Amino acid sequence: MDTVVHVLRHGEVHNPTKVLYGRLPDFHLSERGQAMAARVADYLSGHDIAAVVASPLERAQETAGPIASAHQVPIGVDDRLIEAGNVFEGQRVSVGDGVLRRPSAWRHLYDPFTPSWGEPYNEIARRMRDAVVSARDTHRGRESVLVSHQLPVWIARLSAESRRLWHNPQYRQCALASLTTFTFDDTRLVAISYTEPARDLLTADDLTARGA
Repeated sequence: MDTVVHVLRHGEVHNPTKVLYGRLPDFHLSERGQAMAARVADYLSGHDIAAVVASPLERAQETAGPIASAHQVPIGVDDRLIEAGNVFEGQRVSVGDGVLRRPSAWRHLYDPFTPSWGEPYNEIARRMRDAVVSARDTHRGRESVLVSHQLPVWIARLSAESRRLWHNPQYRQCALASLTTFTFDDTRLVAISYTEPARDLLTADDLTARGA
């Protein structure tokens, strides 16, 4: 019997100042983000969800809420699912705007392959792999939902597909409230799929913009 681990990116965040919120507290889902979370819960309503586990950050916990409620399971917390660390946290980083215009920030940009501005990709891959394996081994033959953040979700997929971890953020396939699903036959990974249950709530900008 297959074991399935869904890795879910959280919904839209209320962020009027458009900063890179990273691991900062008190960044919550917007009204549209809450609707996205409800849409994912509807999408998974007929699934055999044994566990819902989320990053400790509020936006992930809030995204997990409707799914956990629908399946009458508690929301677990796993620090391994947290957003990637980033030295530009709390600052605006849009192209042509904010901190990246300052020469003092450029010393953090010398190595895009590690990357030099934040948590190393290989460390993100390791902790996300461990979280997925824990869910797989704890709920054999059933389904789990892990709620995380765009970069960790994408790195988990790249690692599972044995692809290079360095990448152009513009080409991440990981929209808001999207599911990257890992299917296992016993311990062997047999499929990776991607779905967007809240696609009708996404704008054209959402599908091209790459956020946290």
